[in-house]
Amino acid sequence: MERTHSSDVTAPLSQPVPVLAAFYDDVTAICRLAERFDAESWGAQTPCPEWRAADLAGHLHCVADDFHEYLDEAPVSRYARLMATGAHPDTLGRKLARQNAAELAALADAPPQEHIAAFAASARGYASRVTAVWDLPHHQYRDTVVTVADMVGAACAEWHLHAWDLAKALGLEYRPADAAAVLACWRRGMPHRPVPPRSRWRGGLSSRTGDPWHAVLAASGRLGPPGLAKVGTGSARSRLARLRKPRRG
Repeated sequence: MERTHSSDVTAPLSQPVPVLAAFYDDVTAICRLAERFDAESWGAQTPCPEWRAADLAGHLHCVADDFHEYLDEAPVSRYARLMATGAHPDTLGRKLARQNAAELAALADAPPQEHIAAFAASARGYASRVTAVWDLPHHQYRDTVVTVADMVGAACAEWHLHAWDLAKALGLEYRPADAAAVLACWRRGMPHRPVPPRSRWRGGLSSRTGDPWHAVLAASGRLGPPGLAKVGTGSARSRLARLRKPRRG
């Protein structure tokens, strides 16, 4: 049953099957989109500022590995410590953007397709680990305890958003098969990024009323008033990219 987005309170992600189904769907979607890129189109701009499609491939590789680290060290990972500060969402966003930029700058050079393959292997490996610890606490933001299940939901939503980014770089549209499930995943896994009122979404309301996918796009910053910065690493990545890149591994 499709959820509305009139409230940011949703039921716990108690059943792994629908969450993991949406998770695997988005990993598959990213791999299929990646197959459509060539050497020239990997240089295309994405909706994330200063990120080309090739940069996004590297970011996906990095962040999939990060999810393993966070799970290994939960509930005291560096991500958990950051969320435990209860900082304003904008502050958290800036800190995570700097982290993303540093990881991308340190990533060993490889063709984008190799980064996508590494992402897919890492993401699927992560999904295979989580059911045994599904209900355990992963971290806490203010008064909200985020379980491992909820964090899987956060990963699911992020992968779908990055599939949308890659599709946009190709001039295509993208929409998850189960947008309501992705919205539920966002709400449970991202309590520091609530869905904004529809009046703040860019481009009018009529076509987006009741649409769970547009709710996720709006919550992520991909639909907002004209002139607002979109999601991404911004100038932090730009500065780091000028540095000499250290190698991983």
